[in-house]
Amino acid sequence: MKLKEKYDQQVVPALKKQFEYQNDLQVPRIEKVVINMGIGEASANSKAIDAGVKDLTTIAGQKPVVNRARKSIATFKVRKGMPVGASVTLRGARMFDFLSKLINIALPRIRDFRGLSNKSFDGRGNFSLGVKEQLIFPEINYEQVDAVRGMDISIVTTARTDQEARAMLEHLGMPFKR
Repeated sequence: MKLKEKYDQQVVPALKKQFEYQNDLQVPRIEKVVINMGIGEASANSKAIDAGVKDLTTIAGQKPVVNRARKSIATFKVRKGMPVGASVTLRGARMFDFLSKLINIALPRIRDFRGLSNKSFDGRGNFSLGVKEQLIFPEINYEQVDAVRGMDISIVTTARTDQEARAMLEHLGMPFKR
């Protein structure tokens, strides 16, 4: 079953019952997923940004935006306007496809994985997690990777509280620590 269908058929009725919502529109939903990859070595190696963008495009299925430094920082050898990372915002069908891949394929491939932390909520119903290597995604070919790069994944929801967001993500299959 696709994640969107699961949300509509199973998660919405379960959350309505759990939180006693009167209306389907009160049920929290996922607005967007933002994937951010910081590429610090781009200041020394100009090809690093291209490799990071290629990896992020492969993972997300959408071309990322190159993030540039807002100001110069001498200790990090970064000048204003230099590329320092890449990010992509997923919505709609691509968002659900990515979340399905993250929950069912990528997270179980993490070494010594014991579940996601409950402390990663921001207090307003949004959830963020960090991944140490892009190799957990099945599309990434190990032989073509020049460097192991981590990424931050933020799931933005319409939930008012962390409890509502956690319940929704648990019903979708997100593996939290007990």
